[in-house]
Amino acid sequence: MKLLGTNTSPYVRKVRLVLLEKNIPHEYVVDPPREPGSLVARVNPLGRIPALILDDETCVFDSTVIAEYADTLNDHPTLIPRSNALELMRVKRWEALADGIMDSAVVVRTESVRPTKNQDADIIIRHNDAITRALAYAAELLGTREWCEGEFITLADLALVSALIYLDLRQGERDWRSAHPNLAAWFVRISERPSVRASHAG
Repeated sequence: MKLLGTNTSPYVRKVRLVLLEKNIPHEYVVDPPREPGSLVARVNPLGRIPALILDDETCVFDSTVIAEYADTLNDHPTLIPRSNALELMRVKRWEALADGIMDSAVVVRTESVRPTKNQDADIIIRHNDAITRALAYAAELLGTREWCEGEFITLADLALVSALIYLDLRQGERDWRSAHPNLAAWFVRISERPSVRASHAG
């Protein structure tokens, strides 16, 4: 299978981490959708990344769908609980929280690169406030635990670390580490995983 994406997209990173953690053979292709000749629009009707092209040329799109599909391909590890509805909800809620951070950070980034006179300050403030609240919620929910949910790594951890890496990339001025030391300590631990290091390498 082939994964189309970019190294800066937090949604692509989340999917890459799932594939890497589960040791699923794949080819990662850097393919910015806006570049002339990009394959993305030809395989994904939405023209977005990540896009996962299966061996039979079926295209799987949207990071949540790709992550769920990939997790069913083997059980080592199982990143999304399959037999307990409450555990499943908790992991998916973490993913929704992390994706929400990503969504708002992308909006802020998009708005902030517009000419100053065309920027909507209210949009920037609203989405930055949402990120601040989400980080506080994540830190409180995490507490002193090693993993976001349960005793092992799950999609919750992979989604959250992807969101935090993106914040470091696009909002370097946001000092979330000082505000949430427990989140910072968790981030250090998970950043040492081979999958996370590999996702930085491109």
